[in-house]
Amino acid sequence: MAIQLDDVRRAAHLARIAVDDAEAGAALAQLTRVFGLIEQMQAVDVSGIEPMAHARDLMLRLRADAVTEENRRERFQAIAPEVESGLYLVPKVIE
Repeated sequence: MAIQLDDVRRAAHLARIAVDDAEAGAALAQLTRVFGLIEQMQAVDVSGIEPMAHARDLMLRLRADAVTEENRRERFQAIAPEVESGLYLVPKVIE
């Protein structure tokens, strides 16, 4: 996909960014390089390659799934301004 100077100006207008001709030309050159790199990456044959979650083969250390805190819900609700049926009542914010 070839990008033109008008495309850069239109994108700048949509983004509400003021660019002069020199800046638009520089942005066009940078975008052309980026799109060229994307085309090179898309041309690589990756069939038969398994997707990876991370670039390195890492194993995360997992901890035991155990409760470490006591249930303090009753104490928190006792000091809340308004509670109903175990739920905190808050003032209406959006009208």
